[in-house]
Amino acid sequence: MSAMAGLNAIDRASDSVYVERVWRSDGAEPSHMLSVANSNWELVISRVRGRVDVAIRGPETRTTLVPIPEVDWALGIVFSHGTEMPHLPVPRLVDSAVGADTAAGRVSLAGDAWELPGYESAEDFVRQLARAGLLRRDQLVSEAAAGADDHGLSARSVQRRVVGATGLTLGAIRQIERARHAATLLASGARATDVVHQAGYYDQPHMARSLVRYIGRTATEIQRAASDVPLSLLYKTPRWDVT
Repeated sequence: MSAMAGLNAIDRASDSVYVERVWRSDGAEPSHMLSVANSNWELVISRVRGRVDVAIRGPETRTTLVPIPEVDWALGIVFSHGTEMPHLPVPRLVDSAVGADTAAGRVSLAGDAWELPGYESAEDFVRQLARAGLLRRDQLVSEAAAGADDHGLSARSVQRRVVGATGLTLGAIRQIERARHAATLLASGARATDVVHQAGYYDQPHMARSLVRYIGRTATEIQRAASDVPLSLLYKTPRWDVT
């Protein structure tokens, strides 16, 4: 479990094949946040000034400075690579988001109303969606995004499957995840020279370009954490191979 500095947030891993991570926030202190690149899509439930909203956010290929409203609390379900809603393909969501209607503690998805989940019941909610056919998962895409390369298919066929399910190429997914992993290491106190090797960069300039592009900060800025504008949630899952 990890925390998101300044945003009063925690997150945890999930045992569901459909879910990468679950996070929650009990409100926020800063007025803005630097949303870093992210190769996964997520469903976010939030209560703002007494009103509950649901947004489905797609993968983000760049950093964005976003305002933080007066959120009472928020819950996020980050879905694994290869998981998607048939009625809302992930490629349509890249660098964007769509809202979902809510009423009386329920959310409307594909014409049906579902009880909103809690932090500990996120997997039950996802299981119900999967049973109803509102979620599907391409295991090949999940394995390819995690670094596996023996699928019995040509590289072009695998790439086509990955792009079709995630909206991103394998290269883009790995570059984003490598930058996030490097930022996590730097924030934990690791030396930049060590992170270059651990994250699989060629050299420090290579890492520097990647961090600025996908995280919006230099290695020194991440290590010092001196900015009043916090970064969005960063975590490194054990399933992703940086090599």
